[in-house]
Amino acid sequence: MAAQKSFRQSQLIAFDNVAAGHDGVLSTPSGELVVKPCKQSEIDFYESTSSHPEFVNHIPTFLGRISLGSDTTAAQASGVLVLPSETSPDPPALGAVTNAMVLGNDWAPSNGGKIQTDVAIVLDNVAAGYKKPNILDVKLGARLWADDAPVAKRAKLDKVAEETTSKPLGFRVAGMKTFQGAHHEKQEDITLDGYRLYDKMYGRSFNVNTVHHGFEDYFLLAKEVKAKGSIKKVVRRFIENLKELEGVIEKEESRMYSASVLFVYEGDQEALQEAFTAERDMIASFQDRLADANGISNDEVFANGHSADSEADDVDGEEEEEDERPKFPAIQTLKLIDFAHAEWTPGQGPDENILHGIRNVIKILDMLAT
Repeated sequence: MAAQKSFRQSQLIAFDNVAAGHDGVLSTPSGELVVKPCKQSEIDFYESTSSHPEFVNHIPTFLGRISLGSDTTAAQASGVLVLPSETSPDPPALGAVTNAMVLGNDWAPSNGGKIQTDVAIVLDNVAAGYKKPNILDVKLGARLWADDAPVAKRAKLDKVAEETTSKPLGFRVAGMKTFQGAHHEKQEDITLDGYRLYDKMYGRSFNVNTVHHGFEDYFLLAKEVKAKGSIKKVVRRFIENLKELEGVIEKEESRMYSASVLFVYEGDQEALQEAFTAERDMIASFQDRLADANGISNDEVFANGHSADSEADDVDGEEEEEDERPKFPAIQTLKLIDFAHAEWTPGQGPDENILHGIRNVIKILDMLAT
């Protein structure tokens, strides 16, 4: 079982690995956890995902909800975990909270600013474990508004979709950051820690014929140049991640308006090479252990149809504890995020609105990796 995690509110700091979205996201000093202020609709959706085990594998790990406000009595009465003060005993471990806090759920424009709420969800940081994470946020869907959005908001988002790749392709680049190297040339658009940042207007500048350039920039490729070496491996892994996500969404009945796919991969090229090497060595070691446990040669592991994945739960005839399994180095991660306008819709079939975008992203990545 995973180790329990706890912290105090005074320890929270501004989260700097956001590629797009609202202001006000916080993290623990280690960067291991993200604290995201959100509305009740997103809290409800995250809490409901426990009934959808396949889907849970494709979203950030949800650890519970907390109050960031000063009215601790009301928060505790509603079942929300309140972070302790500096004079309080050790903070309680985070865990799922079943009772829902009642908040106003009326829509109001935020324009990317901080959401006005004292309630936040706690998630594992998808970018934790990377030395220099390259992050890309891809907004999914041709329709970007939920049924409760007012007419003015619908018109505004429809206009954005019409003027970008959202309507024709079902996705657009919402924002990204890429590490330019430790010895990058000094440029105004590169941060002190070596990142180039791309805001939402960058993604809105593309059309159906040019949007692949956004992915070329993300993977640090020259224009119209195919991926090679380690980057090609990363692209192919993202393709597999997207196909797995596509398969899960096809089996669910849901509607997720303005959800995003978050891409993360190791942007430090030396660290990326080391991660691939370490992963290869760990797999080889596991195969040796598996072969020894089953009394067969290493070559026979695959000749007989065995694989590390299929046998991982049964070494020496006993199931290993989760924390005892080897933790592979961070190479790439893909997660579906942003569920403020998401719900399960039994009887309405799969969400073709976001599936259209996922399939078109797969086509573009296929083109880069071919």
